[in-house]
Amino acid sequence: MHAEDNRTTTPLNTPLTADLVRGASALERTERGLLPHRLPAAARAQCDDGQLHMAESQPSGVRLAFRTAATAVELDTLPTKRAYAGLAAVPDGVYDLVVDGSLADRGEVRGGNTLTVDMATGTAETASGHGGTLRFTGLPDRMKDVEIWLPHNETTELLALRTDAPVEPLPDRGRRVWLHHGSSISQGSDAASPTTTWPALAAARGGVELVNLGLGGGALLDPGTARAMRDTPADLISVKIGINVVNSDLMRLRAFTPAVHGFLDTLREGHPDTPLLVVSSLLCPIHEDTPGPSLPDLEALGDGRLRFVAMGDPAERAAGKLTLRSIREELSGVVRSRAADDPNLYYLDGLELYGEADAVELPLPDGLHPDAATHRRIGARFAGLVFAEGGPFAAAPA
Repeated sequence: MHAEDNRTTTPLNTPLTADLVRGASALERTERGLLPHRLPAAARAQCDDGQLHMAESQPSGVRLAFRTAATAVELDTLPTKRAYAGLAAVPDGVYDLVVDGSLADRGEVRGGNTLTVDMATGTAETASGHGGTLRFTGLPDRMKDVEIWLPHNETTELLALRTDAPVEPLPDRGRRVWLHHGSSISQGSDAASPTTTWPALAAARGGVELVNLGLGGGALLDPGTARAMRDTPADLISVKIGINVVNSDLMRLRAFTPAVHGFLDTLREGHPDTPLLVVSSLLCPIHEDTPGPSLPDLEALGDGRLRFVAMGDPAERAAGKLTLRSIREELSGVVRSRAADDPNLYYLDGLELYGEADAVELPLPDGLHPDAATHRRIGARFAGLVFAEGGPFAAAPA
């Protein structure tokens, strides 16, 4: 198979409708097409945060899903790419083509809008651009299930879908739906592609349909996010809590514990008996015992590198400032106290996914985010601990 862009030869235009899109909470009709959102409009309206709005519009876990005998597929999109002033160019977002459950090809769409962020000043500006065409050819000449996973780190407006044979929505395959919420690490951070973020890898191993609410910088126990999850159909739910609360220096221990309880209470309003897993943070050495906030290392920026440093004072822990170590202890206690009346509530220590030995072998390149190899390790470990026999999300015996 071959992926390329900016060519248009397939004759059949299929309207882009909601029944062809999976993993999105809402589809916004724009002047040119559809913009997938991972948070509903009500949640977006309640939080005037540019970082959250950018993250939720980046379609991690969102994919087009259809059945077709087509051997060629074209998708027109308008991406919004990120750039960082003074730093190396961010690679183009990757689209993964999955045919009958197996990765078949990858491609990119060049051009588009550009959001340039100045990490030294915290400012950002957007330059408008033109859309492009992603083209996959040489697909098997038979009926097949096709998924096009959209870039996990690039806002993507869907403009047109063309094929050389008719398309129909992919039927329900009877898989359980896993709804997951976490930080940029759950969104995909520096994974190689949308199907190789750790949640996507774990979902594939677990044989489930993923709805990914990993929100870069946005795992902050927001009530709007909790309500969105409450109202989303799901058979399995997990929430990964810790790193964003610390690195944003958002709250103190006094506020954190009731906020966790409130978030879980809201989830239970819509999913009273659904298996619910609370996951604490992976190891992050800069914040294990040092509170936030975390900010870009200006000296590293001067050398063209992006690296984060913890700006808090460990002595402030006595006043209730949060670290990852204290959050893990608190989350374990919250789950333990609630589990007495909630037998479907579970806890997973994030250090079992990525701990001290892993950090020696696979250190976090910028101090916060795992690289592609680490995503693969975390996904495999999560699947083994959570979806395998004996795990909280294990499938019921046939």
